[in-house]
Amino acid sequence: MKRIVMWAQGVALSLGGPGVFLIAVLDASFVSLPEINDILVVWLVTQHKSRLLYYAGMATLGSIVGSFILYAMAWKGGEAVLRRWVKGPTVERASAQIRRYGLLAVLVPAMLPPPAPFKVFVLMAGVVRIRPLNFILAIGIGRGLRYLIEGLLAVWYGEAALEYIDQHGGQVAIWASVFVLVLGLLYAWWHRRQSTESGRV
Repeated sequence: MKRIVMWAQGVALSLGGPGVFLIAVLDASFVSLPEINDILVVWLVTQHKSRLLYYAGMATLGSIVGSFILYAMAWKGGEAVLRRWVKGPTVERASAQIRRYGLLAVLVPAMLPPPAPFKVFVLMAGVVRIRPLNFILAIGIGRGLRYLIEGLLAVWYGEAALEYIDQHGGQVAIWASVFVLVLGLLYAWWHRRQSTESGRV
């Protein structure tokens, strides 16, 4: 793991934002690099605090592109592609959640740190054919909030932010996810109510 971090830091140091983008694409698609993007965002923002939005944005954009690759594969290949990547009851649980909560079942895992099974929900979104624009928005909001929060922690705590994230990152992500989930449920309730009232007119 240490060698992977050193390699990723070397790429990010030599390429800057494009390096973060490249590693985020790899991590979100075919290669699993747990927490590497989080480390890079914190590390780079610590070196250049004025570029917080740039680095968080490049990591988010890379995650969107990488996730869309998996999503498109699942859209085209169906459940056979999903079961090639994931085994066991995780598929059934993810299927039930995404059919019940829709985009929220993608957005919330996008905010959570490993070992949350994020790619399972990405693949399932493609299988059930969630609209591409909605999928992109869900990934962008979830990952964007995650990297923005980490960047802010890097501004406030410097390199000590990595230790803070290691100790409290899961709690922060869970509370942020709960907040987004509540907002999403309130919006769904309001939208359903508006649709019902419109039908009565």
